[in-house]
Amino acid sequence: MKERSSFTSRIGFVLAAAGSAVGLGNMWRFPYLAAKYGGGAFLITYVLLAVTFGFTLMITEVAMGRRTRMSCIEAFGSLNRRFAPLGWLAALIPVIIAPYYCVIGGWVVKYFVEFVRGNGMAVSSDTYFGDFISMAGSGILENPLLWFVIFVLLTAVVVLLGVDTGVEKASSVMMPVLVLLSVGISVYCMTLPGAAEGLKYYLLPDFADFSLTTVLAAMGQLFYSMSLAMGIMITYGSYMKKEDDLESSVGQIEIFDTGIAFLAGLMIVPAVVAFNGGDASLIQGKAGPGLMFGVLPKVFESFPLGGAVGAMFFLLVFFAALTSSISLLETVVSILTDKMRLTRKKATILSTAGILILGIPSCLGYGPWGHITVLKMQFLDFFDFISNSVMMPIVAIGTCILVGHVVGSRYIEEEVESSGTFKRKKMYRIMIRYVAPVMLAAILAGEVLKYFGIISI
Repeated sequence: MKERSSFTSRIGFVLAAAGSAVGLGNMWRFPYLAAKYGGGAFLITYVLLAVTFGFTLMITEVAMGRRTRMSCIEAFGSLNRRFAPLGWLAALIPVIIAPYYCVIGGWVVKYFVEFVRGNGMAVSSDTYFGDFISMAGSGILENPLLWFVIFVLLTAVVVLLGVDTGVEKASSVMMPVLVLLSVGISVYCMTLPGAAEGLKYYLLPDFADFSLTTVLAAMGQLFYSMSLAMGIMITYGSYMKKEDDLESSVGQIEIFDTGIAFLAGLMIVPAVVAFNGGDASLIQGKAGPGLMFGVLPKVFESFPLGGAVGAMFFLLVFFAALTSSISLLETVVSILTDKMRLTRKKATILSTAGILILGIPSCLGYGPWGHITVLKMQFLDFFDFISNSVMMPIVAIGTCILVGHVVGSRYIEEEVESSGTFKRKKMYRIMIRYVAPVMLAAILAGEVLKYFGIISI
């Protein structure tokens, strides 16, 4: 077995994996879904799914990585040669996601810099975000390509430093700061005049809004949020030490991911409701960039110390985006070092160049290339749809079939039990064989139906 990089400690692995899981989806999609689907009812559903459905998928991928000590391409093929194409499909996902994710990361850096410069009032105007991404401004600082390149280079520097001195140390610094910022901003937002109504709306269950669509929305959010089915957890698992308790580590990652998502709701929902005079419709109608870059700057600027809070908020979002982009790039680098036998330096430079080139369509897709669409979507939206809504569920379904019905769940159970007890083993067997594949098929069907406008999630 060839020598492989590794995290220096269990907490290093947990923070790095949690950093991958905690990303932009936690910050803008979770609060929106919680507000749309009955607040507390959605939260309860999400937590129950996290400790069953999410746990099953994550521990499967981490255990696969640690047992094989391989990147996703080789890991799937080593379990069963017929499933090797599934590894290639999983490897393609971060290649597609990383470029457009870094484009959005560049937007975050831009907004953070503007709030630090005291320009919060300017960026909170109704037209600013649209003008920025469409390249309507003439100055170099108004060009999203600049901020995209900055974000990509920041990501590349961390990955270039290696698993222990780069990925692990960066996550060990950013994740605790991210938690502290989340708690601090949440406390601030909950003390705003009128925030009590938003807090009530967010936390108290309203089962009148509960339906099968609520469960489907929670499953989808959990699936995308936890960095599943894109080779990341297999890659990070391959860096995990054999003696570290696997089940406990995965449980801690779940707590981090769910906790930050919950705190994001505490930051956003009460503040938006307070800003809107007790009406939650403003957040319900903004699910993505419109919430983060359109609504929230207005909200922060309308309250005392809004400029400082806005700067801290976008610093928080920057850390969340950066830890996720690091995991995406690290996965691609791991694949190149395994399959092409490149050094980490060469693999990182090659991957970074690829991201810079592939990210250009997403960066220009709302501006000069706005007239070009794929499946009636802008480039960024298309790449997001094809990777998150189609390819990832397919990979996850294939993983469940491979582990649950081809090699057998015992393959994963043995790896988990090699470093501790497997307390949720009985639940795991049922989930990986029968329940998880059905739930993933529902996610895939739901996303396709949403694309055709048949349902709305």
